[in-house]
Amino acid sequence: MKWPHVSRRKFIATALLATPCLAAADAKFIEPDWLKVRRVKIGAEPTTHRLVHFTDVHHKGDVAYLKLVVEAINACAPDFVCFTGDVIEEKKFLAEALEIFSGIQAPLFGVPGNHDYWSRISFAPVHKCFNATGGAWLMDERREIAGGKINLIGVSCSHANQALAPLSPSAKNILLMHYPAWVKKFGGQKFDLMLAGHSHGGQVRLPFYGALVLPYGVDEYDLGLFQTPNGPLYVNPGIGYIGDYDIRFNCRPEITVIEV
Repeated sequence: MKWPHVSRRKFIATALLATPCLAAADAKFIEPDWLKVRRVKIGAEPTTHRLVHFTDVHHKGDVAYLKLVVEAINACAPDFVCFTGDVIEEKKFLAEALEIFSGIQAPLFGVPGNHDYWSRISFAPVHKCFNATGGAWLMDERREIAGGKINLIGVSCSHANQALAPLSPSAKNILLMHYPAWVKKFGGQKFDLMLAGHSHGGQVRLPFYGALVLPYGVDEYDLGLFQTPNGPLYVNPGIGYIGDYDIRFNCRPEITVIEV
């Protein structure tokens, strides 16, 4: 078979035309539910506990996808699981999301996100679901777990200064919050680890540039691990998407396995 001759100029023009189409197809049909499991080790010392961090589910009725997320969490065999806000956007999806959350086979601890407030849900069923796993929904509260070796602190979206409560000198102090930029509100307080969500990593990230758009409450802490004056901060890109913007590019949904 004889291949037709294609000039270099025509080849380059075709490639440039195809690339945006391929990127758009990836953003719409591949990445939004292409779950990534990322592994992170905190500090140079030997680790003692494994946790899974996930966030920003924004459940809108995709039962199969959320069950896949829970299965992936369980497959990581964590000692406990941390959730940093935004279960849903509309309260009609809450019961379904919590039923799937109840399949998590480790103590589940979490804090609310802004959409959990905006949806005007009652937090009572959320408390019940998280408590049933052996965990807790932390509204400006803390729990000592793992025989007192972990001091887990959760702040709501309205009282960041609650994290300034006395920390445990004999435990690893882990802070859960929704807004990454709140790391700037904690003064000289030092944590062994801080976890946040909210940013979604921008959902669309261009190579060599980063996120095109970020919500308020993020600042420079858009995605990944940051070393801050208050300790290491990990910002997870989330599981779901905001509103009708069901696209992701160069920013896959993620559960994070963290060794502390």
